[in-house]
Amino acid sequence: MQNLILLLLKINKLNKILLAHIALLIANLIYAINYTFAKDVMPDFIAPSGFILLRVIGALLLFALPYFLFVKEKVERKDIFRLAICGVFGVAINQLLFFEGLNLTSPINAAIVMTISPILVILLSFLIIKEVFTFRKGTGIFLGLIGASMLILKGGSIDFSSNYQTGNLFVFINASSYALYLVIVKPMIEKYNPITIMFYVFGFGFLYVIPFGFSNLVDVKWAIIPSNIYWEIAFVVVCTTFIAYLLNSSALKQLSPTTVSIYIYLQPIFATLFAIFWGVDNLDNQKIIAAILIFFGVYLVSVRSLKDRKEKLS
Repeated sequence: MQNLILLLLKINKLNKILLAHIALLIANLIYAINYTFAKDVMPDFIAPSGFILLRVIGALLLFALPYFLFVKEKVERKDIFRLAICGVFGVAINQLLFFEGLNLTSPINAAIVMTISPILVILLSFLIIKEVFTFRKGTGIFLGLIGASMLILKGGSIDFSSNYQTGNLFVFINASSYALYLVIVKPMIEKYNPITIMFYVFGFGFLYVIPFGFSNLVDVKWAIIPSNIYWEIAFVVVCTTFIAYLLNSSALKQLSPTTVSIYIYLQPIFATLFAIFWGVDNLDNQKIIAAILIFFGVYLVSVRSLKDRKEKLS
């Protein structure tokens, strides 16, 4: 009987890890679509800062509903400050500078600069939460970076000229901010329900974003916005902000920050698949090789060593 219970516990643990990986796949699929939708909305219909405030308000309301109705989890006073810091890096700096940067640079520039994020995460994880840095993880990050770069640069060339300098810098700060957020929020995710964490993080984020986005949001001329743009706004608020953040947080409860971050390399694959599906791109050997490199890189970072797996399941 004891062996049966241990077996069931092991299966349950493996199922949770599998679900965490599925959650990351869905989240990064959403992020891949978000690039196009966000560029459609900004800046013609809503200025970047105003759009961020709208995203934060929508997400805060969506997280508040299940928190107050079902979760009702109390946060210890000593953790409030840490969640406030998470709101700075995970919402305010992260979202404001990404949208501002995307508005000032090209999608290719933004995508290639964002590939630095897993590298930053693995370094910060080593320094802050003492996550072990292994040759396997380093190799996985490198292969994913090469594969993602091959796909991104297939659509054009990166331009670090003065025309895009500010936008590229904003996206780099955004990538650094989100990398730091993943590392510092990890202990909180392990301690509390993901809904609780997101409610507090977006609650603080709302306070930080108001001064930057209020006037832009008030100035929006809602009457002239086409119906298709309304749908794209709804997708960014509900899917990119609420669902993707919740999926990432749930996955982070089971996986390391490095594993969560390397899934960003799948976004160019999803974008390419969409382009092929819509008939605006085609499959070739370079894309196949890039996809293999990315998936193998994700595998190397995600899979635990045999010794580690035995320890986790024992």
